[in-house]
Amino acid sequence: MTGSTPPSHFDRLYRASGDPWQLSTSAYEAAKYAATLQALPRARYAAALEVGCSIGTLTERLATRCDAVLGVDFVEGALVTARARCAHLPGLRFERRAIPAEWPKGRFDLIMLSEVLYFLSVEDLHAIAQHCGSALMPGGTVMLVNWRGPNDGTMAGDAAALTLLQALPAGWRCQNAALLPQYRIDLAEGP
Repeated sequence: MTGSTPPSHFDRLYRASGDPWQLSTSAYEAAKYAATLQALPRARYAAALEVGCSIGTLTERLATRCDAVLGVDFVEGALVTARARCAHLPGLRFERRAIPAEWPKGRFDLIMLSEVLYFLSVEDLHAIAQHCGSALMPGGTVMLVNWRGPNDGTMAGDAAALTLLQALPAGWRCQNAALLPQYRIDLAEGP
């Protein structure tokens, strides 16, 4: 994760608060999650990968649309909360991984990159784009959700989204599904 926000930054945030972004209590987050699910182009997915799943608030909602979801994060404390939140749901599992270096094996028809890209370096965004190219099943979707306001990451949310979209393999179809003052939602599908 060269040049990316270091894991120690997130460890500090989660030690100070179990929900540092109020993901489970914020009306804004609830509305954004609803918009995220509404923007998905398919009603159902077989296998989803959620990068940066945090405490599992979006993961829990994805479970209503996916047969299986793998949530990954590199903060074990967040994953403990995610596992407890989603213990009642079948088909969900959580793993501690540093993305992109520890990209999971397997293929997915949905790869969710929500509120994580602007914490990564340009190099890591390019690596994630390459992983998406090899891990996305035919007809699958890569979804990007990015905060557009000030953040404590490495770049603005718009720059992060555009950097990743431009780094995807040639022939991918990309479209913006929502562009609000607070956040943007982008979709990409392989050839």
